Amino acid sequence: MKSYFIPKSDITSIAIGGFDGMHLAHQELFKRLDKNGAIVVIETGYANLTPKVNRASYTSFPLYYYPLQDIKHLNGTEFITLLMEEYPNLKRIVVGFDFKFGTKASYGIADLKKLFLGEVIVVDKFLYKDVAVHSRVIRDFLSLGDIQKANIFLDKRYIITGIHIKGQGLGSKQFVPTINIDCKDFLVPQAGIYATNTIVNSIKYISVTFIGHRVSTDGEYAIETHIIDQDIDEINSNIKIEFIRKIRDNEKFENLQNLKNQILEDINIRKSIC
Repeated sequence: MKSYFIPKSDITSIAIGGFDGMHLAHQELFKRLDKNGAIVVIETGYANLTPKVNRASYTSFPLYYYPLQDIKHLNGTEFITLLMEEYPNLKRIVVGFDFKFGTKASYGIADLKKLFLGEVIVVDKFLYKDVAVHSRVIRDFLSLGDIQKANIFLDKRYIITGIHIKGQGLGSKQFVPTINIDCKDFLVPQAGIYATNTIVNSIKYISVTFIGHRVSTDGEYAIETHIIDQDIDEINSNIKIEFIRKIRDNEKFENLQNLKNQILEDINIRKSIC
C-alpha cells in the first residue's frame, strides 16, 4: 500500500504513536481513523523494524513525522495546541491504551481527554494467542530467528533493505553466486540461513540468505543472498530481502566441498517452501 498526501487542513482524525513495525496492533488504531485520517509518527530514532519513511509502505494513510527531540520539551497543553495548529479541523485522536505524551511522558489518557475537546478513542491491548503484540516482542522473535512468529505479529513478511556491496568473490567461483548487502538501519535477524525472497530492480526472486560470520572461509560478518535459478547482470544499489523462515543455524564446515553440499541442500529446501 502506498500512502498519499492530504493537506493538513483537511485532516479530521489522527492516530499518534511510534508505529515501528506497522504491525497488527498498530493496524487496529488505523481502523479507527476516518476517510480523512492521518498517522502522526513520533520518531524516537530507535525504529529498526520500519525505520524512517519505510512505514509508508504499509498504509494508505498519509504519515507525518515529528522527531521526539523537537517536541519533548512541550508540556501536555502545548502538545495538544501544536496538534490543533497543525490540523485545524481535527475532530478525533486515536491512541493506544498506554499512550503517554508531554514533558518526560508525564501526561496520560485522562489528560488527553481533558485537553482535547474532540473525540478520543483508546484502543485496548491487542493480543495474539494471549501474547501482547508489541514492537519489542517482534524484535525478540527476530533476534531469536523466529521469523514465522515475527511475521504473524507483523501481519506481513519482515523485510530489510541494504546497499549492494562487493563480496569476497568465492561464491561465484566455488559455490553459488551471491549478492552482498550492507544493511544499516534495520534490525537484522539472528545469524543463520533463511528462506527468503530478494527484490532486485523491483523484481522479486526466490532466494536463500546467509547472515553471520563466514566461519568456514574468511570469518567476516556478511549478509549474502543467493538468487535461485536466475542470473542477474545488472544490480541496482538498493536490495530488499523478505524473510519467510529460518532454515538452519550458521555452522563451520571442515572443507569447502562440505560447505558447497550444504548450500545446495539449503537451496533445495528453499525450493520446497511456498
